Amino acid sequence: MKRTPLFPIYEQYGAKTIDFGGWELPVQFSSIKEEHEAVRARAGLFDVSHMGEIEVKGKDSLAFLQKVMTNDVAKLTNGRAQYTLMCYENGGTVDDLLIYKKDEDHYLLVVNAANTEKDVEWLNKHAFGDVELTNISEKIAQLALQGPLAEKVLQTLTDIDLSQMKFFEFKDNVNLQGINALVSRTGYTGEDGFEIYCRAEDAIILWNAILEAGKEDGVLPCGLGARDTLRFEATLPLYGQELSKDITPIEAGLGFAVKTNKEIDFIGKDVLKKQKEEGTLRKLVGIEMIDKGIPRHGYPIFSEEEEIGFVTTGTQSPTLKKNIGLALIKSEFSALDTEVKVDIRGKRLKAKVVATPFYKRAK
Repeated sequence: MKRTPLFPIYEQYGAKTIDFGGWELPVQFSSIKEEHEAVRARAGLFDVSHMGEIEVKGKDSLAFLQKVMTNDVAKLTNGRAQYTLMCYENGGTVDDLLIYKKDEDHYLLVVNAANTEKDVEWLNKHAFGDVELTNISEKIAQLALQGPLAEKVLQTLTDIDLSQMKFFEFKDNVNLQGINALVSRTGYTGEDGFEIYCRAEDAIILWNAILEAGKEDGVLPCGLGARDTLRFEATLPLYGQELSKDITPIEAGLGFAVKTNKEIDFIGKDVLKKQKEEGTLRKLVGIEMIDKGIPRHGYPIFSEEEEIGFVTTGTQSPTLKKNIGLALIKSEFSALDTEVKVDIRGKRLKAKVVATPFYKRAK
């Protein structure tokens, strides 16, 4: 199994590791519930060094990215990040990712770990002109400090004024107690926070420094379990669940990141434009259990005797204390308060369609 640069200190912090797409990663350090609550109330620190980083350089970089990305990359200015997707010709999703514009003709793509090799292959297949693609994933570590106290804690390690950094802005070459890093005001938890990119060899020093700086404020090391419950409550998609080669961004409710009116035609545009204009046969919705039971990934959903879809993610929400799920179902059953049934281990239990996101932080 692959390991991140922080693996040597997992044991020191009490990590319980699992196989996550071929990576040995911490599912938790203390408990999923405790870590989840720390991020909602204070702050938590995640090792997300398994994520993939791909550099794109060259004078044709923008034209190339416009062709393979659904969002309008031309809108990016230096020091800004953008959420976008790559799609197949049929509208299915290759991956969802972040693009950082570091300079003219210089971009950084941050992709899902399990998709890195596939994404590099896809990008290379469609590259043209003066474009240089470099997979720098092994050289980079990524830490995510997330929660309402994230700014306060990180500010103690740097001279730059973090309060001036807006959501989806980043600064490169930031000095964090002698470590050079790219600091981005982004995250995957529904909370304020930062994603920090540094050299792989600096990761342990930076991890320890952040936890020491946040000790008095109750900052905890956090694992994949809490990362999943946090992103789920905020209705942030997970590739392989809410998105896949068989699920389009429009079906997943991500139309905001699909700009069908941009000048350059992108791969999958025709299908996605039609879905945007005419609607989709399936829709991603929130569900809340009425009967006692927890909806889990893959459980079928019924209306009367008709199977109408399946659960993409579900759990007992640590914040809301309710059994909730995200489900991809036939669009005609997607109206709020529509009653459906979830097949949980052979029993069809009542649930209803509810509004998402389940959780939204107070500004």
